[in-house]
Amino acid sequence: MNRFITVVAAGLMATASVAIAGVTEEDLKNDTANTSQVVTNGMGRHLQRFSPLETLNKDNVKNLMPAWAFSLGGEKQRGQETQPLIYDGVMYITGSYSRLYAIDVKSGKEIWQYDARLPEGILPCCDVVNRGAAIYGDNIFFGTLDARIVALNLKTGDVVWNKKIADYKAGYSYTAAPLIVNGLVITGNSGGEFGIVGEVQARDAETGDMVWTRPVIEGHMGTLNGEESTMTGELNATWPGDMWKTGGGATWLGGSYDAETDTIVFGAGNPAPWNSHLRNAGTPTEGNKGDNLYASSRIGMDPATGEIKWHYQTTPREGWDYDGVNEVVAFTDKSGNKRFATADRNGFFYVLNREDGKFVGATPFVKDITWATGIDDTGRPIFDEANRPGNPADTADGKKGEVIFASPSFLGGKNWMPMAFSQKTGNFYVPSNEWGMDIWNEPITYKKGAAYMGAGFTIKPNYTDHIGSLKAVDPDTLEVKWEYKNEAPLWSGVMTTAGGLVFFGTPEGEFIALDDETGEKVWSFQTGSGIVGQPVTWEMDGEQYVSVISGWGGAVPLWGGEIAKKVNYLNQGSLLWTFKLPKRLANAN
Repeated sequence: MNRFITVVAAGLMATASVAIAGVTEEDLKNDTANTSQVVTNGMGRHLQRFSPLETLNKDNVKNLMPAWAFSLGGEKQRGQETQPLIYDGVMYITGSYSRLYAIDVKSGKEIWQYDARLPEGILPCCDVVNRGAAIYGDNIFFGTLDARIVALNLKTGDVVWNKKIADYKAGYSYTAAPLIVNGLVITGNSGGEFGIVGEVQARDAETGDMVWTRPVIEGHMGTLNGEESTMTGELNATWPGDMWKTGGGATWLGGSYDAETDTIVFGAGNPAPWNSHLRNAGTPTEGNKGDNLYASSRIGMDPATGEIKWHYQTTPREGWDYDGVNEVVAFTDKSGNKRFATADRNGFFYVLNREDGKFVGATPFVKDITWATGIDDTGRPIFDEANRPGNPADTADGKKGEVIFASPSFLGGKNWMPMAFSQKTGNFYVPSNEWGMDIWNEPITYKKGAAYMGAGFTIKPNYTDHIGSLKAVDPDTLEVKWEYKNEAPLWSGVMTTAGGLVFFGTPEGEFIALDDETGEKVWSFQTGSGIVGQPVTWEMDGEQYVSVISGWGGAVPLWGGEIAKKVNYLNQGSLLWTFKLPKRLANAN
C-alpha cells in the first residue's frame, strides 16, 4: 500500500512529495494495537513488550504447541538474542555474526538470507550477538559487528545502502536494533571497554545520509545537516583534563521513543576506564565534579535535531561497570501520570517523569546491593565509599588497588535483557540476577583498539539455590509483588499479554509462561538450548502464535567467572521456535 507521509527533518515540518510503500510512521506508532504484525523492537517503540491478545490465556496455554522450527545453521552459532519482526506474511530475524533471515511465517521456510562480510580484527566485547532489526517503507535495517548500518530490500534481501557508524579498528561495534522515528534511522554504538565515545546518530531512511549526530560525553560537538550544532554538556565540568576524549558512554542497547512527548531516550554506558579514581575531577563533597557526564545516564533527545532535552544519571562517579544503558519504558501509571521506568544494572528500579525526565522514585529490585545504601530524594545514590574498588596509587607498588566485594556484579542486577510492562496488571516484569563480584582497580593508559578498563574481577553467586530471578514490580508502590527463581542466570527478554501471561526463557532451555498475578508456572517447553532471545506474539488466520529464538551464548559464558563454570555444560543451538494455539483448542480448559 502506498501512503503519503509527513517527514520531520532539521527541526522543520514538511510534507513529502513522494509516497512511502510498506511500513509507515503510523504503522510504527500503532504497532502494539495491530496484533497481526510486529514491526518494532519492543512490540511498540515505548518498549512495553505487551500484547493486547487474550485468545491465549492462563486456562488454555497448556494447549500451546509447536507449529514449526527454523535452524540458523552453521558451525559458529553462538548466542542468539534477536527479537523477531513479522510483516506481510514474513518473519525477519537477525543472527550471530551479523546475519539476517527472511522466513515464511506460515511454513517456517527460508525466503532469503543476508550475511555481512565481516573484516578481520573486529572487537566485539560480549559475544557476536545481534538483537534485532527495524522496518520502514520497503526496507529492513540492521547493524553489524564492524559498526555499520545496512538497509536491505524486504522482498529480496538486496542491499539498498550500507553506511559506516564508526571505526571498528578503534573498538567500535554495533549490536542493537535500530529505532525508526519520522523517517529517520536512529542508532547508537557499542565498544565501551575500548575507550570509544558513545554517540547517537540519525540517518535518512531512504538514502542513509546523516541528518544529525549527538555524542553523549561532555565536551564533544554534535552535528546537524553536516554542520557543527551544539556541544554536549560543558567542557571539563565533570571530567578531568583530556579524559573526556576517550570517555566511553557507549549507547549500545539502542533507544525508545515516546510519541506523546516526542522524545527519544537512549542510555549511555560506563565511563572509561572502569577505574573511577583516574576520572575523579574533585572530591565526593565537591558537587558533581567527578560525575563524568553523561556516562551511566538516560538521555532524552529531540528526534529531529538530536538536541538533549534532559538527562538522569543513575550512577554518578561510576566505578563498577554498572553502565546506564538499560531500556527506558514509557507507561502511564494507575493514577494517569505519564512515567518512564528503567531497571538499572546497579540494582535499582527507577521511575521518572515523562515530561522532563525528573526523578520520581526508586527501589532495589535485587537483594544485596553493597555499593550504595539507597537513593536520596533528589535521585542521587547514597554511596558506601568503603565499597568502592580501591585506588592503586594508594598501594606500595601502585599495581593493584584494594579488592572489595560488590553486589550486584558488573553484569548487573539486570543486564541488556528487556523487561516487560503489563497494561492489564500495571506491573513490570523484570529479569534479574542475584550475584556479586570481587573487583579491584589497576593502572591503565589509553591505546587505540586495546581494552581500556583498568580493573579486574571475579563474579560469584550470592545464593546457593538460584541466580536468576524474574520479579513483578509495581511501579506505583515500588513493591516487588512476587519472585520466580531460576538456578542459572536469566538472560532472555520478557513479554506480557492481556491473557494474563508472562513469557521468558532460561539458559537451561525452558521457554516458560507464568501467571502474571501470582508468578505460578502455567506452561513450559524445552527448546534444546539456552534462551537469550526475545519472545513475541501475533495472530494469523484467527489463531494466536508465539515465537522465540533459542541459542545459548551472550556475555555470561564469556565473562561469568565462577558463574560460567556453573553453566558450561549448556549446549549452543540456534533454533527459532514458533508455537500456536489451534482454534479447536482455544476454548479447551
